[in-house]
Amino acid sequence: MVGIVVVSHSPALAAAAVALAHEMLPDRRVPIAVAAGTSGGALGTDAARVAEAIRSVAAGDGVLVVMDLGSAVLSAGLALELLGPMDEEVVLSPGPFVEGLVAAAVTAGTGGDLARVAREAAGGLAPKAVQLEDRA
Repeated sequence: MVGIVVVSHSPALAAAAVALAHEMLPDRRVPIAVAAGTSGGALGTDAARVAEAIRSVAAGDGVLVVMDLGSAVLSAGLALELLGPMDEEVVLSPGPFVEGLVAAAVTAGTGGDLARVAREAAGGLAPKAVQLEDRA
């Protein structure tokens, strides 16, 4: 199964987003690791924590990394440099944080490969956009 890493500046935000994603698949546990906040408990991101989270969910089917804000993207990129070559692919998702995480978790939990999980995460805002178009 594809592993997912959640990178957030806020441990509380990450925990809530992961709880929501798990609610979508109550009978399956998608491997999701969180790298949120700094080691001192402050808001922020830490590339070493992101790298460890990636290692913890890397099980052979690939890893998708979902990030909240700009410097989370920088930390995730640095984490890939810290990890060096890996036996499996790691994809940094441009998708929205909450919607992308939920879409990724559902897709991974139903057997999607990394390319499909990444595609669904990246398109996570599409259902909301369609609903809002209907209101215009």
